[in-house]
Amino acid sequence: MDINTLISQYGYAALVIGSIAEGETITLLGGVAAHQGLLKFPLVVAAVALGGMIGDQLLYLLGRRYGMKILRRFSRHQKKINKAQRLINRRPWLFVIGTRFMYGFRIIGPLLIGASRLPPKVFLPLNIVGAIIWALIFTALGYVGGEVIGPWLHQFDQHAKRLIWLVLAVAIVFSVRWWLRRRQAKRRSTPEE
Repeated sequence: MDINTLISQYGYAALVIGSIAEGETITLLGGVAAHQGLLKFPLVVAAVALGGMIGDQLLYLLGRRYGMKILRRFSRHQKKINKAQRLINRRPWLFVIGTRFMYGFRIIGPLLIGASRLPPKVFLPLNIVGAIIWALIFTALGYVGGEVIGPWLHQFDQHAKRLIWLVLAVAIVFSVRWWLRRRQAKRRSTPEE
C-alpha cells in the first residue's frame, strides 16, 4: 500500500485527530493533499474545522472546570491574565475567534476563556465560526503551497527511502563512535599489569 492510498483512505480522520491536537501543520498538509487530488477541499475544511472546534471546546470546558486552579500556577503573569479576561468579557467575539490566530495562545486561550466564565451559549457559536475561518485560511494556504511542493510529493517514496538510509547510516556512525569511546575509557580505567 502506498502513501497516496493511505491518505485517501484515512486522511479525513487523520485531519480531525491531528487538528484537535496540533492545528496549522496538519491543516496545511490537508490543503496540499486536496491540491494533489487525494482529498476533497470542502471535506478537508470541514474535517479540520471540526477537529479545531472539538479541541478548543475541550480546553474551554477544562478551563471552566479547573481554570482557576491552572491559572494560579502562573501567578507571575496575573496582571496579563486579568487583562485578557477583561478583554474576553468585553469583546468575546474578538478573543474567541482571534485566539486561533495568536501564536502561543492555541492551548492557553481556550483555557483562559473558560476560566473567565464566558457562557457556553456565547463560546460555542464563536468557536464554530472561528474554526471555519481558521480552517478555510490554512487549508487554502496549503492548497496554494501544494503547487510548490507538489512535484516533491510525487517522489516522496524515493525521498523517504533515501532519508531512512541516511538516518540509519548516521545512527550506525554514532553508535560505533560511542562504542569506541566507551571501550577506550574502559581501557584507561583498568590498571595495566
